[in-house]
Amino acid sequence: MDLASAGDLAMLQSMKGKKIIFRLEEGRQYQTHKGMISHRDLIGQPWGRIVETHLGTPFYFLPPTLRDLLLNIRRRSQIIFPKDVGYILLRLSVKPGGRVFEAGTGSGALTTALAWMIGDKGEVVSYERREDMLEIARSNLENLDLAQRVTLRLRDLDQGIQEEPFPSAFLDLPNPELYLKQVRQALITGGTLGVILPTANQVSTLLKEMEEIGFGAIDVSEIMLRFYKPVPARLRPRDRMVAHTGYLTFARRMD
Repeated sequence: MDLASAGDLAMLQSMKGKKIIFRLEEGRQYQTHKGMISHRDLIGQPWGRIVETHLGTPFYFLPPTLRDLLLNIRRRSQIIFPKDVGYILLRLSVKPGGRVFEAGTGSGALTTALAWMIGDKGEVVSYERREDMLEIARSNLENLDLAQRVTLRLRDLDQGIQEEPFPSAFLDLPNPELYLKQVRQALITGGTLGVILPTANQVSTLLKEMEEIGFGAIDVSEIMLRFYKPVPARLRPRDRMVAHTGYLTFARRMD
């Protein structure tokens, strides 16, 4: 049986779906208007059980998933949503021990997912030109014990890419077409480039530049996610859905 230990990341989920993520520490408490739960009462307990506050309010006691962590990170900018992150990881073929380049670190949601997947022997290199955003991303990575897997650089792509060629790269920038030459040089032959953009006209501009600079096997997609109300007697879609968040463009470096 897998038991919660001091130092573990834990999550309390209310019966209505609200989630609270924290690190278990001796002597600390989680306090809410619906009651208090002592960390001491959670340490050593099995995951996947229902626990109650001192006022009797029930919560699911669970280890957070990567999706939970991404949706709850500290942010100052819009993050790449988990529905897009999963597809990005597949298209970039991110794997344990791999290397991947990123530009436009932002609050570090995608950076976190990349670091999670590459393991202790992999490396993520991420460029960000705003120091305040880089510090938020650094803090988020440190909170999840992933900072050692990521090289964060305060650097603009105008200055070029210092590191050796990567098998994959991802850009989350307002004008990615301006940096395609630099990124192409930083990709191995056949390497994959991914880009996220919010509007169709931005994608059109990007596509024209990609074709001229030497990228091929190009495709564009968007991902929509619809949840259902999990009630057996009246299963139906929820009133709201996670629809358009961005257009995803992927291409390969061709010689």
